[in-house]
Amino acid sequence: MFLIGLGTAVPPQRHPQRDGWEAVQRWPKFSALQPRSRAILKKVLCSDNGIEARHLALDTLAEVFDQSVDELQAHFTRQAPALATEAALRALKNAGCRPEEMDAVIISTCTGYLCPGLTSYVGERLGLRPDIFALDLVGQGCGAALPNLRAGEALLASRRAKRVLSICVEVCSAAFFIDDDPGVLISACLFADGAGAAVLSTGPLPNRRRVEWQSSNSRHVPAERDTLRFSHKHGKLRNILLPRVPAVASDIAGKLFAESLAAAGLQRKDIAGWILHTGGRDVILAMREKLNLSANDVRHSSAVLRDFGNISSPTVYFVLERALNDTVPDGLWWMSAFGAGFSCHGAFLKVGPP
Repeated sequence: MFLIGLGTAVPPQRHPQRDGWEAVQRWPKFSALQPRSRAILKKVLCSDNGIEARHLALDTLAEVFDQSVDELQAHFTRQAPALATEAALRALKNAGCRPEEMDAVIISTCTGYLCPGLTSYVGERLGLRPDIFALDLVGQGCGAALPNLRAGEALLASRRAKRVLSICVEVCSAAFFIDDDPGVLISACLFADGAGAAVLSTGPLPNRRRVEWQSSNSRHVPAERDTLRFSHKHGKLRNILLPRVPAVASDIAGKLFAESLAAAGLQRKDIAGWILHTGGRDVILAMREKLNLSANDVRHSSAVLRDFGNISSPTVYFVLERALNDTVPDGLWWMSAFGAGFSCHGAFLKVGPP
């Protein structure tokens, strides 16, 4: 399988982190939060947590407070198809493909639910063929891009498709929740809206840097399910984010990487590039320590976190796009993302000249 086109999209509204602190202080219920909660919000939004600004589909940050369940669902219904379509159009343009050339479309999300799924809305907007194979994946959290791409690989390998459109889209502003739980508060300060897309093909494009999917692996740890997941409260999605997420994520990611190296008969020195889900500043630091990485190795993950925040499942599309447009050398790259489950996924990409 070859990744022959990439595209990303975010809402035009850019909100600096400090604006979030100003907005939450104006919230009528702010004074009802515990002093510790107010301190957490101030610290995360006003100190250096690796994020300068986030793109949220909100004209004002005040919109995020006190929205009803129906309003949140309507927000997701408006924004998710629009963002997914924009990223897909950019990926198609990057690949030099027309929508009608796609044989399958796979869309992942965890921040909202539609029936029929997003593939129905996005397929209509793009003008995909009526006989296209459409697959909606939900509930995989921030790590969803890798399972999505593996599903695309299976379709291509089975010869059921020659071209697959892979999309991840998250409207985190439709899933913000404020209460006195520290993980809930930190989540509201980290996550952002966006979409990423890739065109997958059985062959590479001529005169284009090749990105070939080599092999992939996953590791699931149900015992850590409550470390990172969504719950429901008052009918709304409520993110659970425990303090040990950086340690758990880096530990599982390290084990997955070691297992994947052994299975492929590779050594760590064989890896030329790193495409990692951002998580947050503390996650990146934990990943660096566990995988023995330099700041330069994770510069694209850090840059995406700085400019956009944690975009959840689309993040690795953003990181890969930046790395391909930069000076990361050809060779084997390791792409990895983690999320609800607790799950971690990884893949070797062989990047080379035309």
